[in-house]
Amino acid sequence: MPDKDLEFYKNEDQFKQLIDRLRSREVNVKLGGGHKKIDEQHQKGKLTARERIDYLLDKGSPFIEVGLFAADGMYEEYGGCPAAGVVTGIGYICGKLCAVAANDATVKAGAWFPMTAKKNLRIQEIAMENRLPIVYLVDSAGVFLPMQDEIFPDKEHFGRQFRNNARMSSMGIVQIAAIMGSCVAGGAYLPIMSDEAMIVDKTGSIFLAGSYLVKAAIGEVIDNETLGGATTHCEISGVTDNKFPNDQACLDYIRSLFDKMGHTDKAGFDRVTPKLPQADSKELYGLLPADRVKQYDTHEIIRRLVDNSEFDEYKALYGKTLVCGTARIDGWAIGIIANQRMVVKTKKGEMQMGGVIYSDAADKAARFIMNCNQRRIPLLFLQDVSGFMVGSKAEHGGIIKDGAKMVNAMANSTVPKFTVIIGNSYGAGNYAMCGKAYDPRLIVAWPTAQIAVMSGASAAKTLLQIKVNALKAKGKELSREEEEGMLREIIERYNDQLSPYYAAARLWVDAVIDPLQTREWISVGIAAANQAPVEKFNVGVIQT
Repeated sequence: MPDKDLEFYKNEDQFKQLIDRLRSREVNVKLGGGHKKIDEQHQKGKLTARERIDYLLDKGSPFIEVGLFAADGMYEEYGGCPAAGVVTGIGYICGKLCAVAANDATVKAGAWFPMTAKKNLRIQEIAMENRLPIVYLVDSAGVFLPMQDEIFPDKEHFGRQFRNNARMSSMGIVQIAAIMGSCVAGGAYLPIMSDEAMIVDKTGSIFLAGSYLVKAAIGEVIDNETLGGATTHCEISGVTDNKFPNDQACLDYIRSLFDKMGHTDKAGFDRVTPKLPQADSKELYGLLPADRVKQYDTHEIIRRLVDNSEFDEYKALYGKTLVCGTARIDGWAIGIIANQRMVVKTKKGEMQMGGVIYSDAADKAARFIMNCNQRRIPLLFLQDVSGFMVGSKAEHGGIIKDGAKMVNAMANSTVPKFTVIIGNSYGAGNYAMCGKAYDPRLIVAWPTAQIAVMSGASAAKTLLQIKVNALKAKGKELSREEEEGMLREIIERYNDQLSPYYAAARLWVDAVIDPLQTREWISVGIAAANQAPVEKFNVGVIQT
């Protein structure tokens, strides 16, 4: 890389400020319902959701948390719902990789909001795609009734998780559940549709209707412990398999189950002894320009992510708006497709690459994706994309056809795909570079990411023109000052929606991460994907 200059240090300073904000937001979200609610859990003899996961997982092993910022800034009229009231992620138990979902009873007693259901479905999807065992640590008051119409009846709502329970069972995916607090109404089916269900004595309870509803419905007077406590379900109904005196004993038993669990067939992705990048990964903070108009060389980003900073580029002199090639991350072989945003020399002179995909680049990427599928190499997409090239020259050159080739190859890829949004993620570029709609096994964003149909400036001008024309149609003319004020208001609102936290709140991305966490996310992601055999690649119809 060139010598560090003033621009590098300015970029680094701004990026570190973004990282500080990320850390601060993470700390606040991880408090869940706050210190008072955490103390209440402890007074009941219960661990919190995060303490349960920490106890359950292998000490010192990686844990990637999926959906930490889910519901961030949402449901404020109800006091908010940090992390959507459930902690989910991928980690190791007795050396075996698994998915975990733990209700956070410090947040509205673990009640299910719409985003809670979406987040739970996401971790189930990850378990199904990667054939990972899944552990449910249940402690929930059930559906949040004021929002029942947004969580109960639709296809991707609350009931979908029970359908997934059944589907995973038929796929041979191990599901283990621990009832460590309330488990009521429809939510009672989740642990009981698992392969093994255990319950903590005196704090765990499970029933279709609690004592108050039973009295209202049929007039029977009974307490919750007798109705559906550990003794009832382990000694009378047989609904649960074993009871335990406290959370720790219950979690120890889950670990003993994993300790004896057999191994499954692997996909066979290649891994060698990992090596750190030779180029300093911390320099990522200074390489990415704070000003999105300025250029940088994607090769320098890649060198700080891959083992030994070694990257074997594919068609390096062709289709330069996309960089394609193979490398290793934490020992795992991987194919990388990255947008290029810099000025390069061509036969016809200089060409500025503002993250735009040209025909030749799309054609190159399609061929590279097919090669990686043939060789069983997972794919990593590094997004900083403004979209596909437009204009008469691009259209006459067949940009739609070549873009369709790339999208077809990417969508039909059967090797696992991973996406990291490092800068812009606009329009059709988001799709072609494996956006959320194209089933990446994991998709994360750096704090510098922006996700939208188009940039804030372009969108604001378009939206302003629509509003101005609508007012003119009603016979109202705006002054220059009024137009400028309206434009500022539109830009501010649109920029809020561009934020990676806005995307993470809605689970368009699984996490907002420090760039230095990228290698760990990809490594754990490939390790998870390696648990599921790969289907044969069939690209479908591609025009030439």
